[in-house]
Amino acid sequence: MTALKKPMTLGRPSNAMGDLTLLAQIRPATLDKIEKSVITLYASGESEVAADSVTMQSIAKHANVSLQTLYKYFGDKNTLIYVILDRVLSRLAARMIDHLSGIDSVKDRLRKTLWVMFDFVDHNPDAVLFFSTAIPVSHYQHIAIYENKDLMEAFLQVLSDGQQRGELNQNVSLKTLLDVFMGFITRLGLMHVLRHSAKPMTADFDPLFDILWQAISRHD
Repeated sequence: MTALKKPMTLGRPSNAMGDLTLLAQIRPATLDKIEKSVITLYASGESEVAADSVTMQSIAKHANVSLQTLYKYFGDKNTLIYVILDRVLSRLAARMIDHLSGIDSVKDRLRKTLWVMFDFVDHNPDAVLFFSTAIPVSHYQHIAIYENKDLMEAFLQVLSDGQQRGELNQNVSLKTLLDVFMGFITRLGLMHVLRHSAKPMTADFDPLFDILWQAISRHD
């Protein structure tokens, strides 16, 4: 018989928010090494079983830092994962907001948003695998202190403006529109990486954007 996979148990981090204030004391170069190691280790497995085998010990060894250092600054593996997730998404949010600056057209803002996301996948395939293996989607909405509000608000602002201007579908809620938008991006991005596609996502940008626009724009 095939052994059943052990379900992942990445719930809300157990240590309090106060513990994370110690991160201000860690050397940026050390934090960069830890981030790179966490992403590499989770991406190398491409499955929940391999992801479960990533331990604080393996992360410390790969990053060439002491185990004591990891526990001092992060407290536990769950917290470490969410800190790295938030760190990566913060950079993506900053880039997203920068690219959207000065663009008024809803359609052009959506084009730019999609392009930035595709470009992120093309240049950060390991991060895409890290997102998909380290944290089950079912846990995202329960981790309020680790949500990247800047990134989500950037998405929501574009979609909200589109609905208010009558350019995007007004027959569904804003959250549903966001789910369709994010589902389109995340599914395409993950499968692009898993299939080891040689052609970058941005190479097919125009026809893919047309599909997204037809899906969420208003049709009378």
